[in-house]
Amino acid sequence: MINGDGSLLAKGHLVCHVLLIEGSDGLVLVDTGFGIDDVRHPRQLGMPFRASIRPELIEDETAIARLRDLGFDPADVRHIVVTHLDLDHAGGLPDFPDAEVHVFATEHAAALSPRLRERPRYIKNHWAHGPRWITHELQGDDWHGFESVRVLPGTDPEVLLVPLAGHSRGHSAIAVNRGDGWLLHCGDAYFNHGEVESPPSCPSGLALFQTAMAADNGLRKQNQERLRELAQRHGDGVELICSHDPHDLRR
Repeated sequence: MINGDGSLLAKGHLVCHVLLIEGSDGLVLVDTGFGIDDVRHPRQLGMPFRASIRPELIEDETAIARLRDLGFDPADVRHIVVTHLDLDHAGGLPDFPDAEVHVFATEHAAALSPRLRERPRYIKNHWAHGPRWITHELQGDDWHGFESVRVLPGTDPEVLLVPLAGHSRGHSAIAVNRGDGWLLHCGDAYFNHGEVESPPSCPSGLALFQTAMAADNGLRKQNQERLRELAQRHGDGVELICSHDPHDLRR
């Protein structure tokens, strides 16, 4: 869990929402949250992040620990599909060293060669083990009016990368076909469920935080508006969740 009761985010808390998918080709993770190494060596996350967000780093809350609690073998995680490579989304990559890591090519380039302003959000230790990167480019596919690319062809369920740049240079949402409809994990394209409701709303601290963290705030707002329009089209059979809203996790 990320505890956000500091002044930056006002009173309240955030979560790190990771998805586990049982696929025909083994297990698939959407993001990893913090990893074992982050819990044991929190200094690697950097003082600014730890001071402002005050993360609660609990080993039992890591993705690998929760998998074991569910009776799964972490070695059966064949694929990790990341919304982006920020430290709170990619920290668990070293816990699954044999998994293929699927990421939008623009985000991969940003993380491995960050600009000066981007350096605090990416932690080199999270990929020092040499992940099995699978980078993806857009191929002109359309998904509910958004560009997309299928990341696991020939396997079930269908999983798509839906690029939604703004929060980071190569940020993506991840669409999962559940058979009776789609689940769209929007990552950090928004932080509070009120942002995709009509009329939109968001706690002021979260709004300021999103603006401060955005690689391209104008593009982030445009994509957020597109998500809001999608959320209002109930007939499309798409359910939206984001990474850090405890409301979404409970639901």
